[in-house]
Amino acid sequence: MRAIAYSEFGGPEVLQVVEVPVPEPAGDEVRVAIRAAGVNPADWKMRSGALVFGEPRFPQFPGGEIAGFVDALGPDAHGHAIGDQVFGWARSGGYAEYALSSTLARKPAGLDWPDAVALPVAVSTAARVLALLHLRAGETLLVNGASGAVGSMAVQLALAEGVTVIGTASARNQDLVRELGAIPTTYGDGLADRVRALAPGGVDAVFDAAGQGGLPAAIDLRGGTDRIVTIADPAAEQLGVTFASGPPGPRPVELIEQVAERVVTGEFRLPAPARTFTLDEAAQAQQELERGHGSGKVVLLVN
Repeated sequence: MRAIAYSEFGGPEVLQVVEVPVPEPAGDEVRVAIRAAGVNPADWKMRSGALVFGEPRFPQFPGGEIAGFVDALGPDAHGHAIGDQVFGWARSGGYAEYALSSTLARKPAGLDWPDAVALPVAVSTAARVLALLHLRAGETLLVNGASGAVGSMAVQLALAEGVTVIGTASARNQDLVRELGAIPTTYGDGLADRVRALAPGGVDAVFDAAGQGGLPAAIDLRGGTDRIVTIADPAAEQLGVTFASGPPGPRPVELIEQVAERVVTGEFRLPAPARTFTLDEAAQAQQELERGHGSGKVVLLVN
């Protein structure tokens, strides 16, 4: 089968198309014939050597987010059948024609492959941070970066629990934030004053999904660092703010299935159409994401 691999750390040019054996599922593993693979920031950070887990071994096979058909089952695999349409997390090597997984959700028939593969990482990250913030119905949450993949899911999940959400975004994305159900405002200087005008009673928690130097304003609004979590700002440690990193914990399969159904019915929405590339264009796809321009999930279409 065709897969993407790299044998040294470096720029996008180290990504190569290689031929490797089709993996065989063992234990509770399921083999997926991939139709779409998500491209995430962790992928290019690992490829560049900026994010390393343990002693690096090469070649490495990027990609942890997949959608496709169940193609084969390990002897202890349960809950899926050959031909099922699924989406979720690959154990490794999701940029390929086939990959193994033991954490998959059923894909609704009305959801296309690029939209399905846009959900696992965004939804699980948003849910994990919201759990750290211990939100309750009736409280007010500030989401910095509300128009992005993770931020938009955080907005919608919080609203579904009865939380009022104020969301920051660029000037061009104010309408999108409003359509998600949040109260929109812009980034930048004067953020704390703009939020106070929108929420005279104050904000109960802050989810920083964008970085952009928004943590000082968050601390100002909260009067300290309590109930502020960032996934994007490296200044967190020196400011005493919680940086949500490390192992993601249990994968919320049931939750991503529920969100997928809500996307199909129109109750939830993705912030923008996917930006799609072929498997051969994996280097360009990672480069697009690394540049940080554009909106919509970056996705590799396979087969």
